[in-house]
Amino acid sequence: MPSFVITEKCDGCKAQDKTACQYICPHDLMTLNRETMKAYNQEPEQCWECFNCVKICPQQAIEVRGYSDFVPLGSSTIPLRGTDSIMWTIRFRNGILKRFKFPIRTTVEGSVEPYAGKPEPDFATLKQPGLFTGAARKE
Repeated sequence: MPSFVITEKCDGCKAQDKTACQYICPHDLMTLNRETMKAYNQEPEQCWECFNCVKICPQQAIEVRGYSDFVPLGSSTIPLRGTDSIMWTIRFRNGILKRFKFPIRTTVEGSVEPYAGKPEPDFATLKQPGLFTGAARKE
């Protein structure tokens, strides 16, 4: 099920230029209604259900309801983001609560260099099978 905003909880990230959910959505679906100052999913059918907006919302105003075949009605999944981890609270339909804690990335955005220490590509071998990080094959 796509993400949806609980309008009673949403504060539009206090009227900043861009809300947190707008910033994080990989498909640019979240937007801010300037009249009500509430965020909403402008194309729910396009939602990837990645939970990025749910995790980043400072007001916990966004939810993604699971499909009824594996998440029965009446259950919920609630993330609580801390400085170094996310605590997921799963509430089952029968009232049982389970909590899971996972660390989050603490590196500054844009500071990771994915190709650091990797060899420069050899364009002469572009059509040969294999990966650029593996040993060169000669045919």
